[in-house]
Amino acid sequence: QELCLYTLGNLVVESEAVRKRLLPQGIIPVLASCIQSPHEAVLEGLGYVLSQLLQAKEAPAEIIPLVLASALPRHVLRLLCAPSTGLAAAVELAWCLHYITCRCSLAGRLLQAVMAVAGCAGCCRPCADRLCPLQLVCPLLRCLGNLLAEGSSCELQIQDERLLIALFLLLQCFLPQHPFIVQEGLWLLNNLTADEPFFCATLLSLDLLPALLQLLPCCPAATLLVLRVLCNVAEKGPAYCQQLHPPALPLLLPTLALPDPQPVGQCLELLHLLFLHCPQAVADFASVGGRQALERHRSSPELQERAEALLAM
Repeated sequence: QELCLYTLGNLVVESEAVRKRLLPQGIIPVLASCIQSPHEAVLEGLGYVLSQLLQAKEAPAEIIPLVLASALPRHVLRLLCAPSTGLAAAVELAWCLHYITCRCSLAGRLLQAVMAVAGCAGCCRPCADRLCPLQLVCPLLRCLGNLLAEGSSCELQIQDERLLIALFLLLQCFLPQHPFIVQEGLWLLNNLTADEPFFCATLLSLDLLPALLQLLPCCPAATLLVLRVLCNVAEKGPAYCQQLHPPALPLLLPTLALPDPQPVGQCLELLHLLFLHCPQAVADFASVGGRQALERHRSSPELQERAEALLAM
């Protein structure tokens, strides 16, 4: 059976004509039947065929709606959350979920969004607990990030602190050797905190702020994303800024000295929010040499206006 699946997968990837013949012949119901197999090799082959179909150029209009209407998404999530699922099959299925969430239309993904967020929240925690392999973490993070990027449009609500805990466990696990996974995780964290006070409050109440600030100097891309997350928290108002500014302010000075104007500009935006909502932050920042750090940017055309506005505060 697995040989047939791999043969199908190879045919699917090479020919649109083959794909158009297989769809009316019922390949999606056949895959929905195969995914219930207890054999690991069959599940891996099925994941290969499904991932090839989902990457086809006509997938958003012709293939993904059929997949969403079938039992496949439910079984994909079941297998991803099951510790007994082998790594090779789990990786194939995780990428299938990613392709669905990043390629299907807004109207067709509402049901999938509800299912996938619940499922990924369930599988991220066991991933973190058992030091999940790198190749499985990446598609899971991207899947959740895709969904949450359009969560407001889908009227998607997710409030589960376990997701935040699992995410930080993964970030800590992969930080030393795999900084690109940290960037994927921070992109997800940015989407989680952008419009949702729950996750901003949870970040502070679970004392995860020190772990987030530890990622600030990780790499240029991570620096920018950490600053965006901090801005998301600061935008929620005075109570958030009062908790945020004591540990964050001293760490912003090295960021202000970076040559790249993009993270510096984001840092200035964060300072503006802190100064606006927490007047004490102005004096505290000055006491650690912040005024001198801002003075350096008065000659920068890109940053001059914002730097002078902060100095005036």
